[in-house]
Amino acid sequence: MASVVLPLSEVWTKICGITRSEDAQIAEEFGACALGVVCYEPSPRYVPTDRIGAVFAHVSNQTKRVALFVNPSVGLVNHVLGSGVIDYLQFHGEEDEAFCASFRVPYMKALRVKDAAAALESARAYGSADRILLDTYVANVPGGTGKTMDWTQAARVVAGLDKPVVLAGGLDGNNVGEAIRIASPAGVDVSSGVEDLPGIKSVSKLKFFFNGVNRV
Repeated sequence: MASVVLPLSEVWTKICGITRSEDAQIAEEFGACALGVVCYEPSPRYVPTDRIGAVFAHVSNQTKRVALFVNPSVGLVNHVLGSGVIDYLQFHGEEDEAFCASFRVPYMKALRVKDAAAALESARAYGSADRILLDTYVANVPGGTGKTMDWTQAARVVAGLDKPVVLAGGLDGNNVGEAIRIASPAGVDVSSGVEDLPGIKSVSKLKFFFNGVNRV
């Protein structure tokens, strides 16, 4: 694989929905701070627990390896953690703070934003969260819709919280710079915006995305 050198950004950047080792490697080379696998079976990006090790086989310890869940059982989370590969959790369902914190692993809680006031109220219920992720609200869909959120609402949440906020929802190389300028998040999270197909990342779209982040 050709070596890639891009300017470094202060924005924490996560690439989610990784299903292939080669995509994990190139995303890390471009500068990803974290890489995520989806442990939610209905998702087209679902990765079974016994394949997570292979997906992250060539990822360095400097990059966070994240497991994403939607209303999981305790047993499922513990099974995934038992792989010895995951060092960060991400919850996209209706999990309460006690559940999220019970695994004693740093976690990020995702909130689907209808309006800033409601999102702030919800976020403050997760005092133990390492980060809060803001995603676009779509009825009956837990995330990964590829739909863009109102970044001015996100900016109000960022300003109202005393912990890092990560922006998601419809980001790609065309709009990530503007999203960062408007919302001023601590980080960004992308999945479909850097794909050719669900779970299959595009080298050119990844590069375009990281260039968009780094230009801010």
